[in-house]
Amino acid sequence: MTELLLFDGVACIRGDRLLFEGLSLTLNRGGALWLRGPNGAGKSSLIRLAAGLLRPAAGMVTRRERTALADEATALDPERPLRRALDFWARIDTVDGHAVDRAMDAMALGNLADVPVSMLSTGQRKRAALVRVIASGAPIWLLDEPANGMDEAAQARLVAAVAAHRANGGAVLLASHFALGIPDLAEIDMGTLT
Repeated sequence: MTELLLFDGVACIRGDRLLFEGLSLTLNRGGALWLRGPNGAGKSSLIRLAAGLLRPAAGMVTRRERTALADEATALDPERPLRRALDFWARIDTVDGHAVDRAMDAMALGNLADVPVSMLSTGQRKRAALVRVIASGAPIWLLDEPANGMDEAAQARLVAAVAAHRANGGAVLLASHFALGIPDLAEIDMGTLT
């Protein structure tokens, strides 16, 4: 089956505010969908719905494969050296150290393996969160503002990682203020849904 993630008539309410309703979408293998729009339009909420961290107010979200989320929280122990912090997640995701090595190489973080996470710059922490996603082996990547704090070289690595993931049958749901130059990117303007 090519469909990895489906939203059927989904509504999202945060606090007392309706962010969107009646949203239906399908994310297929090899696909990428860009959620764009102003702050507060529901981009991050839609990502959290896709991850199963929020429940829809109406409708249904179906995930047919595992997901990996990179959002504003790196979810890495700040006191541990980067490699040890990533190895913690590798054990949870039941992937071997080689997957972490390859992901660290993809994000150019191998030389920072022994640096505590708390000492990393904002861009380095963003890349470390992406290492966790890449190494997880999850077919569905949920990326909420993944390029914030990244320089152009890091953004190019992100685009290359997304391209490789899609070429291997993975799919990407991306919330961002800009498209990052990812080719063949479908889009939803979240600002028009309410």
